[in-house]
Amino acid sequence: MNQWAWKPLAAVAAVLLAGGAGAGAWAQAAVEVPTAAVAMQSVGHGFELDGVVQPVKQSTVSAQTMGRVVALAVKAGDRVRAGQVLASIDDREAATGVQRSQAQVAQAEAELRNAQLQYDRTVNLQKQGFVSPAAMDTAEAQLKAAKAGRDQALAVERQSGLAQGYARVTAPFEGWVLQTLAEAGDLAAPGKPLVTLYAPLPLRVVVQLPVSRVAGLKAQSVELQLPNAGGAMDWMRPKAVTAIPSADMVSQTVEWRLDVPDAAARQLLPGQPVRVRFAAGQAQRLIIPAASVLHRGELTAVYTAADQGFALRAVSLGADHGSQGVEVLAGLKAQDRVALDPIKAGLAGAKPAAAKQ
Repeated sequence: MNQWAWKPLAAVAAVLLAGGAGAGAWAQAAVEVPTAAVAMQSVGHGFELDGVVQPVKQSTVSAQTMGRVVALAVKAGDRVRAGQVLASIDDREAATGVQRSQAQVAQAEAELRNAQLQYDRTVNLQKQGFVSPAAMDTAEAQLKAAKAGRDQALAVERQSGLAQGYARVTAPFEGWVLQTLAEAGDLAAPGKPLVTLYAPLPLRVVVQLPVSRVAGLKAQSVELQLPNAGGAMDWMRPKAVTAIPSADMVSQTVEWRLDVPDAAARQLLPGQPVRVRFAAGQAQRLIIPAASVLHRGELTAVYTAADQGFALRAVSLGADHGSQGVEVLAGLKAQDRVALDPIKAGLAGAKPAAAKQ
């Protein structure tokens, strides 16, 4: 065979040798993935319901006078301070009432001064014996009537001032605008809602509990799934629990109000759903770390340690017990070992890391 025939064979041999060397290098660099043993653990059991976050302090500010809404100074999402003007109502009629009451006060004060002078003259004349006791009684009655008229005029002036002040609708506390219920140009009337406000703190979770499950439940058995300091979801106890002592006639539920700890409340928004767990004691459950679970579409699975590496195994999960792990209903048994990093465990050549003693 000539030298030209040897060259293709040499090239093929070089490729095969290179491939063999690469495979050996890959085998040497195989990924080692830490594992954890599946074991029975004592966890709280019970049932879970969905609750809704609500602000503890919420107010719907309404108009207190009749008039056209001139301007709406806020919109949904605005932050407001206590006393800030939310809306302005046409106050021309109220201003006219203030002017009228001021004129009545001036008239009443003039009549009071005249009655006081008349009374003083009558007193002097009586001392000199020029007027009868009846005239003195008349002067005294006129003075009292003038004082009463002055007081009544002052009261009307104060009332008119209050009515004019109602034309400026202000925030009762510092918070956020949840929604506006009127627009500029709308006709306002006493009791018409204009703006809904809420304070960002404190917050509570409201849950509707079926009447059939209320018996035997204690406030100490309630937990909320809330974000912790690191942002991860964890189960926490509420600051306080209030059970409304009445049931809804239609849904046959009882409302429980659960005060959220301030640290977690800062990461929540009104209307946000929250999972509520009612514990009914302790039970032994098969638990795996939440980090070992792999979600791919509708598939929920874990990688279990096998002789040659890892095997993908579908599982059915139950309740999430936070830092303790996730409950396994089917697909695993005690003493199975699951990969703590399912992404790396799915790589070719991945193998379980040696268990630490």
